[in-house]
Amino acid sequence: MKISEADRPGLHIALSGASGLIGSALARRLTREGHRVSALVRREPGAGEIGWNPEQGRLAPQDLEGVTAVVHLAGENIGARWTPARTARIRSSRLRGTRLLSETVAQLRTRPAALLSASAIGIYGHRGDEILTESSHPGDPEDFLVTLAQEWEAAAEAARVAGIRVVHPRFGLVLSPAGGALGKMLLPFRLGLGGRLGNGAQWMSWIALDDAVSAIIHLLTSGTLHGPVNVTAPTPLRNRDFTRILGETLARPTPFPVPAAALRLVFGRIADGTLLASTRVAPQRLVASGFRFAHPDLDSALRHMLQQKR
Repeated sequence: MKISEADRPGLHIALSGASGLIGSALARRLTREGHRVSALVRREPGAGEIGWNPEQGRLAPQDLEGVTAVVHLAGENIGARWTPARTARIRSSRLRGTRLLSETVAQLRTRPAALLSASAIGIYGHRGDEILTESSHPGDPEDFLVTLAQEWEAAAEAARVAGIRVVHPRFGLVLSPAGGALGKMLLPFRLGLGGRLGNGAQWMSWIALDDAVSAIIHLLTSGTLHGPVNVTAPTPLRNRDFTRILGETLARPTPFPVPAAALRLVFGRIADGTLLASTRVAPQRLVASGFRFAHPDLDSALRHMLQQKR
């Protein structure tokens, strides 16, 4: 089902992960454009919020009646050492929340037009120089992020069966000076301590936060897109080139490569799954649907973001 342009002024979006990097920016944009956002929160809900608890299976169906669409972005942060307990929390936070939302919207009398349930390009795994599109097969089943993303997407099955248009935006590295990976990189790079990771040959598939938010809104209002959609810029870069451009943008040298062995020592197996993995992703379906990137290349994206920050 399509959310038409005529419907857009009255959009009512239920949003999980509204306090995260992407979710908070999306909520601000939608609100600024005159739409209504109801954040799903685990604490006692305030005015205009919806209470839920995926661990306890708690979400009242009546609280979602009448929403135009649901955007599901919540999930435990993967950016810390993967202990057995942490990987269990990462998996549980994604699968339980997605199943709960999917099963709840499937039973509504008036179902939302769309469920956008987040995924990640980690589904492709470490693939060297291979160009990856939405039709590419998943990566090595022994890779935690590969199997996690597959299970994460499958957890929305109840909504699909109920006839709701389900879209899985497969996010790449979302860049913003306000947080995430770029936020962590800025201080060492500004101090002249930046450098490539490992040999720097691995591909990084990134997207500016503004474009990620615009892509979500595009997916909400397009009735033709369903299933997986790569949400990455059209210009992935090798890590060594990403490092060089960031250093040049900040007018700082990048002389300190970080050996792969050191990364594995500090971060454990997350290093191979994220920092050293080579995933060269093309946003084929997004581009084919008419989406236009405001920041298609890293140089302009960084200059825009860092100028905004100043």
